[in-house]
Amino acid sequence: MKTDTEIKVEGTNVLIKAMGTIEAERYIALMAREKFDYTKWRRTMLPEGSVEDISKAAMQYRKKTGKRG
Repeated sequence: MKTDTEIKVEGTNVLIKAMGTIEAERYIALMAREKFDYTKWRRTMLPEGSVEDISKAAMQYRKKTGKRG
């Protein structure tokens, strides 16, 4: 099991890789200053289904549209 620090570092690195340093910092700041209920956010902002279902749908979309990233 990873420590809290390891999870924070890994999460930050993933955000930076996906969004760039400035946008990742803005995202973290937005999450930190809002009253944030992850469970509610998860239900309203992310697609339904398992990680595998979401991944398959994303891959199908990518094949259909030719879009990457």
